[in-house]
Order: sequence, then C-alpha cells, then structure tokens
Amino acid sequence: MSIEYLGLSEINGPLIALEGIRDASYDEIVELSVEGKRKLGRIIEVYEDKAVIQVFQGTEDMSLNNTHTKMTGRPMEASLSTDILGRIFNGVGQPIDGLGHIAAEIKRDVNGQPLNPCSREYPRNYIKTGISTIDCLTTLIRGQKLPIFSGNGLPHDQLAAQIVKQASLGENSDEEFAIVFAAMGVKHDVADFFRRTFEDSGASSHVVMYLNLANDPVVERLITPKVALTAAEYLAFEKGMHILVILTDMTSFAEAMREVSSSKGEIPSRKGYPGYLYSELATLYERAGIVKGSKGSVTQIPILTMPNDDITHPIPDLTGYITEGQIVLDRALHQKAVYPPISVLPSLSRLMKDGIGKGYTREDHQDLANQLFSSYARVGEARNLASVIGEDELSPVDKNYLKFGTAMEQEFIAQGHNEDRTILDTLNKGWELLSILPRDELDRVDTKILDQYYHAEEEPAEEE
Repeated sequence: MSIEYLGLSEINGPLIALEGIRDASYDEIVELSVEGKRKLGRIIEVYEDKAVIQVFQGTEDMSLNNTHTKMTGRPMEASLSTDILGRIFNGVGQPIDGLGHIAAEIKRDVNGQPLNPCSREYPRNYIKTGISTIDCLTTLIRGQKLPIFSGNGLPHDQLAAQIVKQASLGENSDEEFAIVFAAMGVKHDVADFFRRTFEDSGASSHVVMYLNLANDPVVERLITPKVALTAAEYLAFEKGMHILVILTDMTSFAEAMREVSSSKGEIPSRKGYPGYLYSELATLYERAGIVKGSKGSVTQIPILTMPNDDITHPIPDLTGYITEGQIVLDRALHQKAVYPPISVLPSLSRLMKDGIGKGYTREDHQDLANQLFSSYARVGEARNLASVIGEDELSPVDKNYLKFGTAMEQEFIAQGHNEDRTILDTLNKGWELLSILPRDELDRVDTKILDQYYHAEEEPAEEE
C-alpha cells in the first residue's frame, strides 16, 4: 500500500524537504501532485524520517501546503525498445516529437553501473567520422571515450552534427550502427539546428535524441546523460549494435551539479564545484566499452566548453584523467576560417594504435600519423624563427616546413561541413602533404613504407 503525504517542510530552489516519511530509499522516484499537475522527483538524501527531493519539472508553482507526495518504491527508469531509434525525447526520456509513447520492451534503471573491468574486452577497430584530422591523427576506436575540448563561440555544435551525419563502422562493415545524441542546456535555435541537420541528411532514422533545453529545469540536466547511456547500453549489449554516444555540453551538466550542490548547502571544492564532480563524471564516462560475449559496443564523445579556454579548469582537467585522449579545438585556427579548427599537437587518442594499421585501416597509417605530428611540430619552430629573422632568411628546409604547415591547415585540417572523406582519401592526402618535404626529413616512417607511398614533389622547370 502506497502512502501519500500532504504538505512539505521546506522549498529551496529545485529541492524540497519532507519530514515524517517511512521506508524511503536513496534515488527513489516520487510523484508530486500540485493542483492537478503531476511532477516527478528523485530522493537525493535520506536522514531518519526526513528526505530531500530533486523536482525535475521545477518548484515554481509549489507551496508548503498544497503538494501531495507519493513514494513509488522504484528508481528512475527508462522505457526501452528498438522503436526509440529515430525518436526525440526530453531530458528524462519522455517523447517530445508528437509520435506518442514508446511500447516498452523493457524498463531499465537509469542509474547504471560503470562496466566491470573484469568483463571488459579491449577496444579494437575504428569508427570512421569522415573528418581527416580525427580519422588519421586521433582515430576513434570502438568502445573508447574520446572527449572534444572546445570553447565558447567555437563550432563544436557543427562538428558534433557532422560526426552524427558521417559516422560509420567503415566502408566494408555490415554490422548495425546507431547514434545516441544527448544535448544538455542547449538553446532552442541549437536544438532546431540539430533536428533539421539530422532530418535533412537522412541520419535521423538511426539516431536517438535526448534534448534538455536551456529553459528546462536544471535538475533535469543531471539525469539526461544517464537516460541516454541507459538507452545506449540496451541497444549495444542486448541488441548487439555498435553505439556512438555524443554528450554535449558536459559543462552544462557540471554547472547543474554545482547549482544543486549549492542549494543543498554542501561545502564546495575547486571553483565552487562539489567534491564528488570527479566520481560523477567517472560514473558516466566509464559506461563506455565492450563487454565480453556481447557483439555490441558503446563509444563516447563527450563535448565540453572550457571556461575562458582554460584546459586546467576542473571540468576538462578531471575529464582528461578519466578518458583515453582528447580532441582540442583551437581559437587561432578558427580565426583563420579553418573548419574544423582541431589543434593537432595537444590532441591525441591513446587507443588508436590498437585499431589502425593492417587489417583495420592501412599498413602505413601509424607511421603516417607519427610523421604528420612530428613535421607539424617543426612548423611551429619554423614560424617562430621566421617571426624573428624574417622568412627570406630561412633555410630551404625551413621554407618547406612553412609551405607544409600552410598546406596542412588549408587542405588536411580544413574541410567542408558536408565533406565526408574516406579513410583512404585521408591517408593519401597525408602523403601528398609529406611530398612537400625532402625524403631525408621523414624520419618517423619505415623505409619500406616510404618506398611505397612517398613521391617527392616535382620542382617546376626553370625557364631559359
């Protein structure tokens, strides 16, 4: 028999306090009724006969006297079936596309657990994004978590949309692939941009969207990535699909945590964020991976905007500890009108060596990537030297590096918003760039691979 409680003890922002309750559990969902309106809440703190409850739809029209509270005895659950593909949901998993409710095959607790390390399988194989800088230099591997570090005003939304449109398991794969896209705290125009882009490109049929808008309640933002990852785990580990999860923007998630923590009166840690920010982020990120005995995989691309472009800020700093690399967007490249403005040197993928090369992409991939990194690092030195002594005083080799750097930014890093390059196109383009440099400068490539793929750039014939 469920007991209904009338009235509240306290209302503080998105939180309410209730006294005199019995048998309440942490993370239990409660139903709140206010003058005929039904709301959902989640118990986030229990002490003797007192409970603190997060209200997902906000507490604006609630008062201490007119609120009825009923315990459900269950945690937050998501309704799941393969029908979620092609659908759009709000932050707590309710359909908002006008196509009716999901006929649930199963209901799952959204407070899933990180994957047990003993049950994990080592990530292999790559996911093609069609973006040269990612596919060649920071290759995304199935089961990996590879964040994008961006900044305010940089085109991370366009990059996320392009990855959704173009991502696949490669040209020769016949395995099932789908994308779970979760947006937290986005404005209406950004949400419409994502909707339109996915529909116009035809990608929406294999995309599940969870949208938490900027004017939606803050506490809903805390549950959105959990609902999205629960859907991803269902499709991957029960339906055998390979799932790419894109979470944007994790900074909004962390800001919501800070706001709720402040409302609870908790002692803040770095820059006002709660001390458990690391464990909360780890709980989300560690739900990516491959489980032994399962055909599917969950791969994550969390996107976060670094406040003031500060990579030492707590959010990117803690994210970097947990994830296997990062893709960093660069404001200087963006100001040169280079899209996507991916900064090559601080970006890396720690798992790429195990999912590329012969049998996966092409045998020259690793050597080519190493050489492009090395040569582009030398470009910075040549540019610094040119700024001191002038470009005309540089050696012929340094002038070649300047030419290589410009070509790499304009032809390799830069590509169109709808340009989908195959992995072979990307690798061949990389060798075209290296042909600008003398052969004896390519010291990161095996001699046999150099003999096969390196073709020196022909010098123009001098006129008599």
